[in-house]
Amino acid sequence: MDPLCYAMSLYRRRYHDRCMEICNEQIEQNPKNQIFWCLKLRCLTEQTYVDDLEADEDGIAETLMDETRIAETARPGTSLRTATATSLARQSTSQAIRPVTQSGRPLSGMIRPGTNSVGANQSLESALSAPRTGYSARPMTTASGRHARLGTASMLALKESGGEFLNVERLNVDKYSKMPPMARALFEYIFHNQCNFRIALQLAIKTNVEMAKMDWWWKAQIGKCYYKLALLRDSEEYFRDALQHYEVAVDVYIWLGKVYIRMDQPLKALDLYRQGLEKHPNETLLLRYAARIHESMNEMDESIGLYRSILTYDAIDIEAIASIAMNEFYSDQPEIALRYYRRLLQMGIFKSEIYNNIALCCFYSQQYDMVVTCFERALMFAETDEMIADIWYNIGHVALGSGDRQLALYCFRLASSSNNDHAEAYNNLGVLEITKGIGTTGGQYQRSNTTTTTTTTANVQQAKSYFQSSANVGSYLYEPHYNLALLAENSGHFDLSYEYVQKSLNLYPDHYASKELRNRVWKLYEAV
Repeated sequence: MDPLCYAMSLYRRRYHDRCMEICNEQIEQNPKNQIFWCLKLRCLTEQTYVDDLEADEDGIAETLMDETRIAETARPGTSLRTATATSLARQSTSQAIRPVTQSGRPLSGMIRPGTNSVGANQSLESALSAPRTGYSARPMTTASGRHARLGTASMLALKESGGEFLNVERLNVDKYSKMPPMARALFEYIFHNQCNFRIALQLAIKTNVEMAKMDWWWKAQIGKCYYKLALLRDSEEYFRDALQHYEVAVDVYIWLGKVYIRMDQPLKALDLYRQGLEKHPNETLLLRYAARIHESMNEMDESIGLYRSILTYDAIDIEAIASIAMNEFYSDQPEIALRYYRRLLQMGIFKSEIYNNIALCCFYSQQYDMVVTCFERALMFAETDEMIADIWYNIGHVALGSGDRQLALYCFRLASSSNNDHAEAYNNLGVLEITKGIGTTGGQYQRSNTTTTTTTTANVQQAKSYFQSSANVGSYLYEPHYNLALLAENSGHFDLSYEYVQKSLNLYPDHYASKELRNRVWKLYEAV
């Protein structure tokens, strides 16, 4: 069989190692055989390829040292950084109904890159002091460095005779730019495998000139290189130029939209997606990114409407199904949410998160026979300590709903032991500690999405310690600050009570109980 045909067959069947062996044999016989050079470059690229359209995430430098923003105080409804303060008053995104993430936005139906970025008011010092985990609000160090680390596990396949396949720093860019097919394979290798965006940019610019600037693909690649190098204005120029071509792909609209999002111009990105939908009607990729922007701006009604449109054209879109299910659950319709999560199970997605959500839906829809079984499955499929902590936390809520306070106490302790940074578990442990004993007092202590009447107890200091731990770990929660304020009021420390209740109102301005407590404390100050 012809070696080229055999190697191409292996490449199409994704047998990259065997394909590279054949390429090496042919290159040794004829070092100037460009076909096998291109094929080997494509094999190396495929081995370490990461879809940067979805895996892209801002680094700490890009987030906290951004100089591309037009204004620090954007108008309400025009910025992703001010979306939290302007839209959380909506009923669908109220913190009394729907929990928030560490960045202060309502919980989304699906984890995706970019949703754990820093908040609008986070400083450089607080970002650097945050723990470096995948569940924290601290961004990655740099985007280019993160892409380089993604290929570390596959670097062994790139070594030949103690060195890398190509020394990209010593490439003759002018020579390869005159051979467009070879230049394209070489560019993808440098961009995706080596993550050397500077050399890739030089090759793309020179090849674009050789092509008389008539190929939209090279213009888009130049824009991607500028985007990776954080030169957003230059990136916007080339993406705009690429959109002038009739045969341009949908990805260019997405990349230009990402540029506008980095510039904190979500409305401009939405307008761009509308233009893309006029040229590519019913394109689910554009609808999905538009829905994400609406969700980031806390416009849940518009976001869910777009997700429903996606399901009209793609009935197995996981993100759309999960987002709609999450919205239905927090809209007090667990029966409908259960149907969507069961659909995900029918699609073959056996994850602990799915079983955990199904268990909660069954509990709140009063289908108690399936609750314990689903939680057992969730614990069986759990892969991380953080997920185990969330499951035990939810089991604790089920125990509270059934009246078993002792079981709830054990569950919240298990949650805090699995994840030492589980702020909600600490807060609920404090509520359970403070409500031990007999007797009642005025006021109500807040746990997540529920309210309990306070009672006298000898464990006030223990409860205070839990509340302080919850407030320190979960700075995005208003409940521990309110509980500390109420505890300070009952103990006569009205100055501390006013300080804590102000923090609670800063996080949740429409919390009625916090407003009442602030008014009571303020009247005492006026009386003095």
